[in-house]
Order: sequence, then C-alpha cells, then structure tokens
Amino acid sequence: MKIELWSDFACPFCYIGKTKFENALNRFPHKEEVEIVYKAYQLNPNAPKEMKTDPITAFAKGHRMTNEKAKERFKMFVEAAAQVGLNYDYENIQMTNSYDAHRIAKWARKFNKEPEVTAHFMKAYFEQGKNIADHETLLELIKEIGLDVAEAKTVLNSKQFEDVVDGEIEEGRQVGVRGVPFFVLNRKYGVSGAQAEEYFYEVVEQLWNEEHPEIEMKDFAKGATCDDEGCSI
Repeated sequence: MKIELWSDFACPFCYIGKTKFENALNRFPHKEEVEIVYKAYQLNPNAPKEMKTDPITAFAKGHRMTNEKAKERFKMFVEAAAQVGLNYDYENIQMTNSYDAHRIAKWARKFNKEPEVTAHFMKAYFEQGKNIADHETLLELIKEIGLDVAEAKTVLNSKQFEDVVDGEIEEGRQVGVRGVPFFVLNRKYGVSGAQAEEYFYEVVEQLWNEEHPEIEMKDFAKGATCDDEGCSI
C-alpha cells in the first residue's frame, strides 16, 4: 500500500494532519507494509526569506484580514494543534519561505531521512520559532538529525533538487491537490485535510481490505486544509 502526502512545512494543518495520520498508522497492524512518500507543496511561493514585522501583522496583510481576525486564526491553530499534543508558538513564529527546506528534504530522501527531516522542520517552524528559510538554521537542523552538514550546504548553495520540488508541486496539481495536507492512496483515492485520527485509521483499513480481499469503500470526507487563500476547517 502506498500513500503519498502533499504538504508544506509552513502549513499549520499539515503538521496537525500528519500527526493524526501517524497516530492512526501506528495502531494499524500492517503498518510495516504501508509506504509513505512525502511530496512538496508551497502555500505561499512568494513568502519572504526573513520577516520584517510581527507575525500577526504579517499574517493579516498576507491574508487580507484585520489584525483581530488574524489573532482569532492563530488561536484556532494553537487550539487545534494542542488537541494532538503539539505546542504551536504563534507569538514567535517566523512565516518565511519553505522552498529551500523542501530542497533539503528531497536531498535527505537519498538517505531515507525525509520523514525525520519533515518532522524536524515542522517542529522548528511551528514550535520553536525558527526561520527555515535561513540556510544556517537549516544546517543546524540537519546537524541535529545527524546528516552531513557540508553536503547539505553544497545543496543549499546550488540549484540542486529544484527540479524535484517543482516536479512534485506540478504533480500535485495534476492529481487534484488544491489544498494541503492531501493524501493520495494507491493513486486511487484522495483524502483532503487534517481528518480525525479514527477516520484516517478507517481509510487505511478499508484500503487494505480492498486489496485483501476487496470490500466496498466509504466516501471520503473533506477536513481542515490550507490553500493559497488561507486555512479553514
């Protein structure tokens, strides 16, 4: 069974959805036979490499809303994250460009470290207030994981893996990704959003039973996602 997950390190519901999915998968008796492939997506390709203002002002301006509305969104994200044990820090979040982080993640795939890098980058972005567009920060995070810092620096100082990242973003458009997280199961079914843990479990279980042996699939629902216009439930 193959599950492809399109997500962005800068997407609040991606981290939440990934956590819910992994919690469900950890309970699945055949989890060792499930292949997870992470695919790149960018919510805001024009995000800066460094924030010039505070998070609330930056978010409000980027999403064409008032500061009060931005505060409400932040509160919603923090509360949703807390439900799955994540501690979002929107007071210190650095809402910067995720493109180079995606390139490093694709480089790490060579060493079967992309899942670990993905988790590490999301935690750094949402819980530790780190700027994942900054090369030195990325190298520090890579060092913490135990990957070769010198090789990672060479990647960052070049255009390596741009074709992979761009290709995955375009591939997502072709398979119908309009918001993230987006899960594609065996290239047959799509699940959009940060669904409930139990729902993810049922989806995986049903797909497994469809293959061993076939059973009727339920309709998949749509959950909380982020797209280019913002995040909603």
